[in-house]
Amino acid sequence: MSNSNISQTEIHQNQWQLNQTLAESILPLLGRLYREKGVEVLLFGKTLVNATTIDIIKTHRVSRHYSSTSVSISQTAPIIERLIELDLSPCCIDVGQLATQYWSLNDSPQNIDDFLLTALNESIESNSSLEARDVVLYGFGRIGRLLTRILVEKSGSGYPLRLRAIVVRGGRDGDLQKRASLLRRDSVHGQFNGSILVDEDNKALIVNGNYIQVIYANSPQDVDYTQFGIENALVVDNTGVWRDAEGLGQHVACNGAEKVLLTAPGKGDIKNIVFGVNHESILAEDTIVSAASCTTNAITPTLKAVNDKYGIVSGHIETVHSYTNDQNLIDNYHSGDRRGRSASLNMVLTSTGAAKAVAKALPELAGKLSGNAIRVPTPNVSMAVANLNLESNTTKEELNAYLREVSLTSPLSAQIDYTDSTEVVSTDLVGARHPGIVDGQATIAQDNRCVLYIWYDNEFGYSCQVVHCMEQMMGVKFKTYPALA
Repeated sequence: MSNSNISQTEIHQNQWQLNQTLAESILPLLGRLYREKGVEVLLFGKTLVNATTIDIIKTHRVSRHYSSTSVSISQTAPIIERLIELDLSPCCIDVGQLATQYWSLNDSPQNIDDFLLTALNESIESNSSLEARDVVLYGFGRIGRLLTRILVEKSGSGYPLRLRAIVVRGGRDGDLQKRASLLRRDSVHGQFNGSILVDEDNKALIVNGNYIQVIYANSPQDVDYTQFGIENALVVDNTGVWRDAEGLGQHVACNGAEKVLLTAPGKGDIKNIVFGVNHESILAEDTIVSAASCTTNAITPTLKAVNDKYGIVSGHIETVHSYTNDQNLIDNYHSGDRRGRSASLNMVLTSTGAAKAVAKALPELAGKLSGNAIRVPTPNVSMAVANLNLESNTTKEELNAYLREVSLTSPLSAQIDYTDSTEVVSTDLVGARHPGIVDGQATIAQDNRCVLYIWYDNEFGYSCQVVHCMEQMMGVKFKTYPALA
């Protein structure tokens, strides 16, 4: 091996070891900021809470796609070290954005304190705290278990939503152990990161120290939450059995319940919310709200971004959707057309109301979109293909540059992600926290027409949106610093 090769090897190994050391040094600080102050640290919109050393290194490496000058751990570490010393109120702080701003004007860390005092002044002066609020999950299927993972991950003294109970049917011998096992092991999303204990005597699960009561009931009328010390709770209905105000009102009528959030499209006058688009329409007096569907959440933010800049005249949305429990594993009777055919063997053409549902969150697109769906033999991660006619002309390069910037620095940055990888496939996006990810490589644009390909984890990405809606309903609002334009 030549001396030049030895030199390059040493350079890269030394840099990797330095990054490891820095990442290991900030790990406990990230945990303390979240647990003690309720401050979630982000790097260009990607959370660093509960990240591993390798996660932190990888997220910084990816950051070179988000900034004109790559941001390194050596640049974010001194900022994080100073944050722990500040008297911050609960908020989100994007150290990627802060580091970009600071190091573009400075070549040493000596002015970081003054910079942070100015940039985070509002959070420092507000000195606010949030009252703890009870949450109940009614149903414990795919979405219910993922919501449990997210709420447990976020739990801490600075986070006010407390998962107090889940309501399920059953109660036979071994039921608790089965429920715990399904939470602990997931064929799609992997092992649960933590500890799950079963309290058979009290019918409860203790998940990373969170005591979660398991309530067995066949209908909402069977439940009195106050018997378990639960008051003014938000009930999240994951069953989809009731989708109108009358049916969901059964939850609100229960002792100890105050509001209900439906994890499916609501019917009638129920507000269908896509967080990031129309969440401000949730009023304090609203007791029943819908978080719409996974597909509606995936496409609406991107459609809003495109409509804001280019104007949408008309369009068609085709969703390529993973099969769901509603379909049959092998051919059998089903009340829906084609859905009785084997989900694991066939592409199944079916209908979707997602395109029309966009108008409930984005009224300016009412009557402009049509939609259809193809169910395919994959267990998770779907895609929406948006074929749009625009009011103004654009190009692939211009449209991609715009959507990439929206994903980084706009109020929709938590809803829209962007990838320009030439190799990304559906399994790469399992666990994606954004409800929609624009695939820039696949974008087609010519004159006033474009086709956008939007990936989405129809389970986890949607569940993250549901949690945002839960926070909005319960008055839990975290500002992000630096503020997004």
